Amino acid sequence: MPVAGSAYTFSFATLGELGAFIIGWDLVLEFTVGSAALATSFSQYHGVVLADTPFAIPEAVASVDIGVMNLPAGLLILGLTVVLMTGIKLSSRINQVVTAIKVAVVLLVIIVGLFFINVANWSPFIPPSEGTAPSEAGALDISLVETIFRLEPTVYGLGGVFAAAALVFFAFIGFDVIATTAEETRNPQRDLPIGILGSLAIVTVLYMAVSLIITGIRPYTDIDPADGAPLATAFTAVGVTWMGNVVAIGACIGLIVVAMILLLGQTRVGFAMSRDRLLPPALGAVHPRFGTPYRFTLLAGIVIAIIATFVPLSTLAELVNIGTLFASCWWRSG
Repeated sequence: MPVAGSAYTFSFATLGELGAFIIGWDLVLEFTVGSAALATSFSQYHGVVLADTPFAIPEAVASVDIGVMNLPAGLLILGLTVVLMTGIKLSSRINQVVTAIKVAVVLLVIIVGLFFINVANWSPFIPPSEGTAPSEAGALDISLVETIFRLEPTVYGLGGVFAAAALVFFAFIGFDVIATTAEETRNPQRDLPIGILGSLAIVTVLYMAVSLIITGIRPYTDIDPADGAPLATAFTAVGVTWMGNVVAIGACIGLIVVAMILLLGQTRVGFAMSRDRLLPPALGAVHPRFGTPYRFTLLAGIVIAIIATFVPLSTLAELVNIGTLFASCWWRSG
């Protein structure tokens, strides 16, 4: 469908206003929290890049986990908001340049990492499941499968694989953004399927390759789940400091554009909802010069900046999956 809004628009055409209203707000949740999560992750790598330099970010404003706020994440979102308000062409050009850089960095990670792999780190390939400590098995930390079948909470094992997949699920919501920009595509019937399926295939292969590299370089038990820059840490741990710096810089650049793309998807869903009067029509006003829904973009940018500044990354990752999975399940059931 060559209309902005992605799954929201599909739902409006097939399920009616109620289904569209629910899915629209699910998409708003996932794009809002997703872009905030990526901005927060950017801040972590940004801290690695500036560490031990005169420009190092003070701990009080570098992270919510160790300070009172995450100032770099909030400032990043505000800057991206300005970029998106000035037009889709500028955003597209920035995206093309940054995508080329980050893909080059990912390929470099794979190539260099091959020389430091210890095959013993992959044995066992799926570690045996282990029980969790009572303090680590709260109601919000137990998977849906464990809840339904009343299974004991575990880590590792096959159940751990699915639990981890659910947590990284939001890494793939960027493909949905392609559909949200259908109105700004020259030939949506041809270009959208190619863009979605082609990029999905490439990214999935790269995602699995990088996962194998990092677990081959470092034992999984040595990878800190709370580490905001695990790839850079992995290379630094084996003495390849320069590669750790390259990864950190590449991650900063890549996360900037991914956060921008999710923010873009957010604005297009909001524009479609306001045009259908499921949100105040005034929010969908288009700027006379730039041709962008500037009011909704500004509102979304401010809200996301506040969330990125004051909410920790672990909480954001769980919240974004709720919106993504619920939207997917509702759409498929409809």
